[in-house]
Order: sequence, then C-alpha cells, then structure tokens
Amino acid sequence: MRVRKPVAIAILVLASAAIFVVTPARRALTDEVQSVTSVFITNFPKVWNVTGKIEVDGPISHARYVPLREVVVPPVSPKDTIRLVQGGTIDTDGFTAMVMGLSGQIKGEVYRSGTVGVFVLPDEELVVRAFEEKGLMQFMTELNATGVSAASPYFASSQTRIQVGFPRYRTYFYNSTDKSVSVNLFAYLTN
Repeated sequence: MRVRKPVAIAILVLASAAIFVVTPARRALTDEVQSVTSVFITNFPKVWNVTGKIEVDGPISHARYVPLREVVVPPVSPKDTIRLVQGGTIDTDGFTAMVMGLSGQIKGEVYRSGTVGVFVLPDEELVVRAFEEKGLMQFMTELNATGVSAASPYFASSQTRIQVGFPRYRTYFYNSTDKSVSVNLFAYLTN
C-alpha cells in the first residue's frame, strides 16, 4: 500500500502540469509576457524643494483686497498728464481679474463741479516711459466719479471689473473741480 501512494501523487502532479501547459490561461499568460514594452524614466530637476511638515489651516484665499486710501488730489485736468497725481501701485501678480471702485470727499466748498478719476496703467518700463515722455496711455483703464459738486461732500464711481494682464499697475489721479479732494481707490483682486 505504501508504494501506491507515491505513484498516485506522481501521476496527479504530472496530470496537473499537463493541464497547465494545454489550457488557454497559459497561452494568455505567455501572450501578455511577450507584449511587455520597455519603459524609460527621466528624472527632472527639483522644481520645488519642500521639507518639513506641510499643512493648510483654514480655507485658502483666492482673493486680496488692496485699498489706496486718502490720496489728496488738487485740481488737475485729466489731459494734463504731467501734473496727474501718482497714487501708488497695485500688485496684481497671481490674480486674473480686478474689481475697482473710487470714492472720496471734497475738501472745501466747490464752485465748479467736475469729475474725479484715476487712470490705471501697467507698471511696465516701456509703458511708463511712453506715458512720462509723450503722455501716451497704453493699456489704460479709467475709473471716474462724475458730477462731483457742492450738492454733496461725498462722491463715488461705479465698480469696474478689468482683466489683469500685468503683474503691477500704477495709478494716476485727476480732479476737474476747483477744490482739492481726498480720494480712496479700492481694488479687489480675484481669480
């Protein structure tokens, strides 16, 4: 009886091997092995070197509020580009749009009503040079409050949305009334 067990086991192993060689699964496995292609991996240089613990606490902001407050603007015509009052710059790098509004207050009694406004120009060397040397306003956006008069000491423009095309903008204010005004320019930068 002992001789029969090893013979039976040997026959069982040979039969299993024969089934494995003949079955379609074996053929599919050999086809798959033959269809493997070579892959090349290219390691690029590190762009961001990040070390330590990284976490974000709270919501990620997708906007920024930039006010230019209390810019005093004496009477100056919008056509007199040499005398326009420079009110500062607005850094727009990383944003795609800007919503702007202008408001202010009259300093004294106005006898001649007019318009208070701002020209927003890219802070780009060639654009600034063209403006300072020839008074040319390239890529300019204008925002103004019309009808500034003695009827009310406060004034405001409507809001204007502009598409951002440069990383920084300069502001140049004008005032066609006969009194100085204090102006606030509000910019809300968004994506």
